Amino acid sequence: MADGGALCRSETQYGQAGQRLALAGGDTVWVALQGAHVVSWHAAGRERLYLSPQNAWDGRSAIRGGVPVCFPQFNQRGTLPKHGFARNSVWTAGRPVVQDDGVQQDFSLSWSAQTLALWQSRFEARLRVALAPGELTLTLTVHNLDSRPLEFSGALHSYLAVDDIAQARLRGLQGQPEWNALTDHHARAAADLQFEGEFDRVYDAAPGALCLRDGAHRLEISQSAGWANSVVWNPGRDKCAAMADLPADGFSHFVCVEAAQVMSPIHVDAATHWQGWQRFRVLKD
Repeated sequence: MADGGALCRSETQYGQAGQRLALAGGDTVWVALQGAHVVSWHAAGRERLYLSPQNAWDGRSAIRGGVPVCFPQFNQRGTLPKHGFARNSVWTAGRPVVQDDGVQQDFSLSWSAQTLALWQSRFEARLRVALAPGELTLTLTVHNLDSRPLEFSGALHSYLAVDDIAQARLRGLQGQPEWNALTDHHARAAADLQFEGEFDRVYDAAPGALCLRDGAHRLEISQSAGWANSVVWNPGRDKCAAMADLPADGFSHFVCVEAAQVMSPIHVDAATHWQGWQRFRVLKD
């Protein structure tokens, strides 16, 4: 499908079925149907997401890099598999919609006998991927199709590419409550977050946008109020070396800045829905 300079097509990469969205100016997104996983976002002449070269691509293992959808559980904070089942499930691609300034496509995952065996809620999750020049917006909507409330936690676990983690700086969380998951220490966020060694912290989401500076590159990161937390993570050299799906130097090429719900679950009443988004925008000097 092509219209107004935008292109939308089915495309297989790494042996995985997926969807390619592209704009006339060169911006592209590729989304794998496994997990509705945004694997690549190329904008302003640069790949903006990190993707590990050591992924298994077997259709069962979680994809390391890009933007995994963690749902309906964050990490191991519950009884489900780590980060929930959505990232290992096959989602259904909807019809792309071309707009004046970009293109968007919805991906959906609905309850089944397999999900009910893990999580006893009837639901539909929908991820909208919206591409505009220099901008990517990911919107997760969770519909409660059950006759009783449901609760979930989760994240858009975004792996943002950097040339050198030692030079990367994240600004915009200053003063926000911070929980260091490595030391179980509570504090307030510094003006600039820097990354030396393993970094794993959960913040109360800031009211404004964050800015990731990577040398001459700047990326604005914002999220809706539907996500209560922002998670910032990098495994550092030692932990990275012990991870089978990352190269030894992988840690130096990304930082995760996640729109998340960690500390308390999201409550969705019967026959209603919840929605939360994360947006990335390339900043130019």
